[in-house]
Amino acid sequence: MGQEDLMSTAEDVADQFLRITKQYLPHLARLCLISTFLEDGIRMWFQWHEQRDYIEATWSCGYFLATAFVLMNLVGQLGGCVLILSRNFVQYACFGLFAIIALQTVAYSILWDLKFLMRNLALGGGLLLLLAESRSEGKSMFAGVPSMGESSPKQYMQLGGRVLLVLMFMTLLHFDSNFFSILQNMVGTALIILVAIGFKTKLAALTLVVWLLAINIYFNAFWTVPAYKPMHDFLKYDFFQTTSVIGGLLLVVALGPGGVSMDEKKKEW
Repeated sequence: MGQEDLMSTAEDVADQFLRITKQYLPHLARLCLISTFLEDGIRMWFQWHEQRDYIEATWSCGYFLATAFVLMNLVGQLGGCVLILSRNFVQYACFGLFAIIALQTVAYSILWDLKFLMRNLALGGGLLLLLAESRSEGKSMFAGVPSMGESSPKQYMQLGGRVLLVLMFMTLLHFDSNFFSILQNMVGTALIILVAIGFKTKLAALTLVVWLLAINIYFNAFWTVPAYKPMHDFLKYDFFQTTSVIGGLLLVVALGPGGVSMDEKKKEW
């Protein structure tokens, strides 16, 4: 079987998968996408004192501001998740969660940690895709601004979301000299580029979903670590953050790459 035949077969399998799951995939994508916010909001509830004490000690901001920070994270994240799952005020919920990401990036000094910064940006990419998905056709998010057709803000949101999502995979590349790492890096990089430029997008995104799901279950198995160990919380946080990026990729699979993509441009050729 030649390379073109193999690619055609893979695309047929992906299309068959989409036909079977098209009614459920967007719902699953949203659930996965908000999972890290849901988990972190619940964490704020059960670790209220620890989180408050950490912020107060790190920033010397006083009891009141530290308490306000934890409360804002708890209410903002759980409230945003409820709104997104119920499909009410989704755009406002997305903006609120964007603000939570920015606030945590500063508060937990993520800004200076490239790996976690890229993962937070990937999480923002998922929200950007959700924001694009929530826009009703023919309506602009900016009242009174004329529509720009195929180059509408929605199309650019999808482009930005795809580009930010692939940052997650940049943190998974291993610069080792063994054959397996080199092969994994080559395949992963090829898939990342395909999703970013929007070529064979659904197939590439679905492949990344499978790959990332396997990596997530293998490397972030927090349920195998006793709850009292610090590693348990670290792996749990990483697991749900990765699950959110999987949700963003599932949105790409369900909705397609949007107008600003090679897949869309091919239709005009």
